[in-house]
Amino acid sequence: MACDIIIIGGEGDLAFRKLYPALFSLDCEGLLAESIKIIAFARGKYDADAFYAAVRLGIENSDYTAKIQTADWERFTERLIQFVGDATSAASFVKMQGLLKNEERVIYLSTPPSIFSPICLALDEAGLVEPSTRIVIEKPLGESQASFEQIDEHVQAVFEEHQIYRIDHYLGKETVQNLLALRFANVLFEPLWNRNYIDHVQITVAEQVGVGGRWSFYDSAGALRDMVQNHMLQLLCLVTMEPPAKNTPDFVRDEKLKILRCLRPIERNDVNHVTVRGQYAKGQIQQGDAPGYLEEADAKGNASSTETFVAIKAEIENSRWNGVPFYLRTGKRMRERYSEIMIQFKPVVHRFFDSNSGRLTDNQLIIRLQPNEGIEMKLVHKVPGLTENTRLKSVGLDLSFDKAFGDHRSPSAYERLILDVIRSDQTLFMRSDELLAAWEWIDRIIDGWEQTGKQIAQYAAGSWGPSESVDLLARDRRRWFDYDDNR
Repeated sequence: MACDIIIIGGEGDLAFRKLYPALFSLDCEGLLAESIKIIAFARGKYDADAFYAAVRLGIENSDYTAKIQTADWERFTERLIQFVGDATSAASFVKMQGLLKNEERVIYLSTPPSIFSPICLALDEAGLVEPSTRIVIEKPLGESQASFEQIDEHVQAVFEEHQIYRIDHYLGKETVQNLLALRFANVLFEPLWNRNYIDHVQITVAEQVGVGGRWSFYDSAGALRDMVQNHMLQLLCLVTMEPPAKNTPDFVRDEKLKILRCLRPIERNDVNHVTVRGQYAKGQIQQGDAPGYLEEADAKGNASSTETFVAIKAEIENSRWNGVPFYLRTGKRMRERYSEIMIQFKPVVHRFFDSNSGRLTDNQLIIRLQPNEGIEMKLVHKVPGLTENTRLKSVGLDLSFDKAFGDHRSPSAYERLILDVIRSDQTLFMRSDELLAAWEWIDRIIDGWEQTGKQIAQYAAGSWGPSESVDLLARDRRRWFDYDDNR
């Protein structure tokens, strides 16, 4: 589809690291109409040569782009136009209009939410907002339900809901999208996808990096707001939602909303039993010594009780999932970088094999989001041999995306999401009522922490988090399925 793409904040870190590499890849794949222009709207921090050099460096450093060919680079730079202006001024947008080639346009706000309102008003005043105009907005979309409503009110004063694309890059990952295919295109799983056969579910998003370089921003958010409110709750919704009546954006998002509204509220009396807060201290990581959160260079000696780790036992109060615990865990400075969803099935009803056959491991379905995207099913097999006693072992049936689809390039999340915006497909973007429901659930946890004075536990950098998170599952006679278990 032919449209122009205006990146406001076009000289920012997100643009150089994610947006330009994604657009370059789409161009190389032949997925951008020839007439599409990309306007890098910024304040002019770079002159023209330095700007294009920074764009090229971002593309070269991307894990998702191949070596730049001269012809591809020349074609891309013909589309990409640097424009210097003030995004809060209608006059700047009026001046920019002469660069546009198409009636339809996508406006990407790669800026802090604090200036969403003046930018939207300036766009409207300049006459750039038409019914076909789409606007993309990035998190953080507030720090509470009230602050999100304020931000959203400003955007919706100019744009209608069908024009607004609230982006969560996790939803652009191939494995996340494959959740829908796994559940609704395979007869094997849907009959088992309920409280009768599933014991519990674990969702882990572990990061090796700390917060160095963005300490001030992170300190105002923390792991609960930064990761759980958006990424992890969206994953939870895709795992647990009912089959949508149709594969259309609003039918999918309606089902996700139902799950968010069925989440059991975590009240003040529960918060100490079903949540864990942690903050990394100095420790050892693969690269060597790592400072603690309060020792990061840009912490500047400030004291803080912001959590860099959170674990939650969540419950969904509906007929499919009642009684099934969902354990969510995310943290920085963890031992490994990985994101995974582990579905733990219940044991077989009748233990046909005796105890001499070895320890039976119940079936698991493991959905790997990163690294090495793929799906693995843990099944019990007989060990080959002529011993008197049958020996059993849990073996994984591994569908590695690289092995199964080696002849298909795996696109970046931003490629998928930007292309969906161009195609006017909102399936992988969050609706306003989804975010409101997510914030309502998160706000109760934050209020509970504040009311009870919930203590923050220390954990060494390079570990799997505080011991309290182990206790969270141990009380239920369960344990975390760690990255090490899958090796």
